[in-house]
Amino acid sequence: MALPIAPIAGLALRYGAVALATYAVARAVQPGHRDQRGEDALDDVPEGVTYRSDPEQVNGTARFRRVIRLGATGPGVEIDATGLGRIKFRKA
Repeated sequence: MALPIAPIAGLALRYGAVALATYAVARAVQPGHRDQRGEDALDDVPEGVTYRSDPEQVNGTARFRRVIRLGATGPGVEIDATGLGRIKFRKA
């Protein structure tokens, strides 16, 4: 019995295109660096959501920090998600 090549070829082309696109994006992205001043600013953000508005700009922060464990004494992972935002308004 013959093996149908058309469905397998279509699947191979699709996954090949995804792999090629992923490779191209990975080559184009520049490696980042860690700025210690930014790390310190993120560590200083209080937990919860804050908002401040001035005439020239609006600032907002959010921080979510939790420890999730598997079982009472099982292995755990700490999740610390922090976000800062600023929008400035100036007359042009």
